[in-house]
Amino acid sequence: MTPTPISKVMVDGREFLIKRDDLYDPYLSGNKFRKLQQLIDIPKETYKQIISYGGTQSNAMLSIAALAKQKGWEFVYYTKKLSSYQKEHVSGNYKYALSFGMQHVEIEHELYRDMIASLRVTQDTESVLVDQGGADVMAAYGLEKLAKELREQLQGSKVTALATPSGTGTTALFLAKAMPEYKLFTTPSVGDKAYLMQQMEALGAIPSNLHILEPSKKYHFAKPYKEFYELYKKLLDESCIEFDLLYAPLLWQELLCQTDEKICYIHSGGLLGNESMLVRYRKLLDRLS
Repeated sequence: MTPTPISKVMVDGREFLIKRDDLYDPYLSGNKFRKLQQLIDIPKETYKQIISYGGTQSNAMLSIAALAKQKGWEFVYYTKKLSSYQKEHVSGNYKYALSFGMQHVEIEHELYRDMIASLRVTQDTESVLVDQGGADVMAAYGLEKLAKELREQLQGSKVTALATPSGTGTTALFLAKAMPEYKLFTTPSVGDKAYLMQQMEALGAIPSNLHILEPSKKYHFAKPYKEFYELYKKLLDESCIEFDLLYAPLLWQELLCQTDEKICYIHSGGLLGNESMLVRYRKLLDRLS
């Protein structure tokens, strides 16, 4: 695989390098293809089915659907029951994943946790289970490959820190482990710092070079905020690079406020998810106008 390029941009008069993992593939891109790279590299005969679970606008869901289509595997995806609105307005990542042949199974809310727990027990040798968001130790494989690319590309750049958003913290954890000579900045997009650390510790010890930047105020995951949209537009205008609206604005906000190092930002992809997020932001802006 040809290494993804690095772009140099200016934001607020400050230089950043951007590792363009968003350019790998529109559907299987960013940190998701790094997490799934072990499955990408194995022969298609290894499995017949891939199973996962989570939300219906998940970036991981779409990437797994794209991977399953490439491999010729069946993809079964479990979620909690959808609302009538979600069923009537199929859009974004969910729409694309269904078009790739994803089999969607809805579970009643009160049965969901037990059902997900049973997946690991009932798994057979022809199936592979990918935990929500790609939070799996197999992600280390692809992130070690990313580390190798970065070391070669950052030689002579004077970069001393890396940055990547966190949902489960899988990418941040394994990249920090693979590149101990760099600081790695991330933010808790889902829950608070304690919750993010708990998610990471389920996969391994947190290295000392991993720094979690706590936001100055509490944000609810996936809820649209005016300041996030304004930062999204600012980044697009100043860098000519589009970032996802789900994870990126919070991390960029904290990087600009809390750091002064020369940073290489790892673009985590997820741009197709902006389709559904932009609809929600337009409604928010209409209410505020």
